Amino acid sequence: MALANTTTLVTFPSGTTEGSSTIVAAVPLPGGVIGVVTDTTPFHPLDHTWPDQPGDSGIIEFDTVEFGGARCPVVDCATGAIGPEGEFALGDQIPVRRADPQWTWLAVHLVDVAGTRVEPKSLLGRAVVLRVDAPRRAALSAVHTGCHLLAFALNETLAERWHKPVRLDALGSPDFDALAMDRSRMDPHASTDRYRIGKSLRKKGFDPDGLAESLDAITARVNARLADWIATDAPVRVETPGPELTARRRWVCALPQGAASVDCGGTHVSRLGELGSLTTSVSLSEDGTELVAVTVPKRG
Repeated sequence: MALANTTTLVTFPSGTTEGSSTIVAAVPLPGGVIGVVTDTTPFHPLDHTWPDQPGDSGIIEFDTVEFGGARCPVVDCATGAIGPEGEFALGDQIPVRRADPQWTWLAVHLVDVAGTRVEPKSLLGRAVVLRVDAPRRAALSAVHTGCHLLAFALNETLAERWHKPVRLDALGSPDFDALAMDRSRMDPHASTDRYRIGKSLRKKGFDPDGLAESLDAITARVNARLADWIATDAPVRVETPGPELTARRRWVCALPQGAASVDCGGTHVSRLGELGSLTTSVSLSEDGTELVAVTVPKRG
């Protein structure tokens, strides 16, 4: 099989959902799909290191007479990588963290070619059109933006519980989200963020006493702040130093309190008004060791 030797260029940070490209690699994969790599893509792949936002789905169109103008489903998009010895790894099989300089990093489109004449060996160099499922992308973008807003609102609400100096977020609050985060996952409807409230967080200066009894008040304060921010219709952008998949991108939102920003490799809305409304529910595990926030945008 032919493998790419340069990192995939991506256009999704600007909100792009379609584009023309050229196939530079095609890898047969289990389940009757082909892993198709193009030189440039609008598809957002699942990040194997921090798999919070799912990969895009959509359509790939083969712009050739040979394939009869075939349009095949892209059922998922994953991160792939080629190691220093030429070894190919996909998703959670990748043994190193994202952007390791000894590896070549790829966006791999998982293409269902059932019922077509498409074969991996015949794809190299072919022109294609890539079309992301735009409604699904829009839903995931809204959820991802909402997730970041939740983090800043929660940081602000819990600020009084810190009794030692710790790292601050971009708005000047103790960064509970970064210091306690255990897992963040998103689907087109909501984000679910899980925070560890354990001994290490206590040692850093966080006081969890009375947290269970304060959940209603915490939730109310967070939701009030989220509503205030949504009402501003503040602009959102993704800053990136370049088009490479490995470029370190940053989410920025111009809130009244200042520019909220955080490193992020996902997709986002362009203005907060696109979220419609945003609400979160905050709960605590029975043993008090995990705080869970489920955040839901309601787009018009």
